[in-house]
Amino acid sequence: MQITMLKAKIHRATVTRSDLDYEGSIEIDRSLMEAAKLLPFELVHVWNVTNGERFQTYAVPGQPGSGTICINGAAAHKARVGDLVIIASFVTLDEAEARSWKPALVFVDANNRPVALSEKRRKQKLRVC
Repeated sequence: MQITMLKAKIHRATVTRSDLDYEGSIEIDRSLMEAAKLLPFELVHVWNVTNGERFQTYAVPGQPGSGTICINGAAAHKARVGDLVIIASFVTLDEAEARSWKPALVFVDANNRPVALSEKRRKQKLRVC
């Protein structure tokens, strides 16, 4: 049996740019992508906390350390600068792997700088949602 599990999440990132004329994707600060173990062109789900919109696209790396979260193409209609978003990816595992799987969780501040990673949050016994 195969089970789909959360692979990675960047939690409550702030949209810094929106480009309707770009061909598509979400540009994410490369440092955040690396912290979340996201690969260039990986499928991601984007959940807009501010307005409730949800969409899928692919991730492209932005300048490391820039804090960039740029919604491109038609999805730019679904998120505006300043909106809070959750960016997530998923992985399919067999049941044995899924039982011990731990996703990469990245929590960011208002400038999209990591403030906690999943391991630290678990050790602090904070609720991860």
